[in-house]
Amino acid sequence: MNLPSALLPLRSLPRLCWGLLLALTCLLPAPVALAMGPQDFAASPPASRVIDSADLLSRASITDLDHRLADLEDDHIEARLVTLRRLDYGLDLGDLGHQLLERWQKEASGIQDGQLLFLIEAQNNTAAVVVSDDLLDQLPASLLSSTGTSTMGLPLREGARYRQASMDGIDRLATVLRGGEDPGPPQLIERLAVESNVPSRDETQSSNALTWVVVLLTVGTLVPMITWWVFSR
Repeated sequence: MNLPSALLPLRSLPRLCWGLLLALTCLLPAPVALAMGPQDFAASPPASRVIDSADLLSRASITDLDHRLADLEDDHIEARLVTLRRLDYGLDLGDLGHQLLERWQKEASGIQDGQLLFLIEAQNNTAAVVVSDDLLDQLPASLLSSTGTSTMGLPLREGARYRQASMDGIDRLATVLRGGEDPGPPQLIERLAVESNVPSRDETQSSNALTWVVVLLTVGTLVPMITWWVFSR
């Protein structure tokens, strides 16, 4: 049966609708990274020392950091690094660390070593360090706070240098755990002013540039007048 020519475009409407739907789907923004809380991590202590949930580190960086964390086992400390993209609403990074340590210690009651956990959140470029209670004598809360906020926080705020932030935090606490003096937070580098060809106010006042300007203007005015006077005679 032949349809009237006026009705033929109606047959293509379903195909057109599917095409529009596909186009709109492509225009939708990519899904935002899911917020994470303690429930999003394994209940038992992970086998890996570096849990890069946010995919912030290269393979070479993970290998290097894993070796640094493994070195702390000589001091009877089980250390890990955790990265995540975004925290659950209302959750503090330090609170997440304490909850993770509590969960992992319950699931692995045979653990005798002290627990040390470095955390990095990518959304706000923040870091935190938490330890089990048995390490607080060696690593007091003030040291942990300074390490997370300053030692790790500075590289994060100045260019999101995740590898450098992790290494600096691990190295600082490793020094203290081995009996060394706390190196302290990184010193802020004084930004030197960029040299400019424009003279400063003092340089301008002390120079004789104004004298030369007056001389040149005087010569430029008198020479044409003298020349005219000579040739007009």
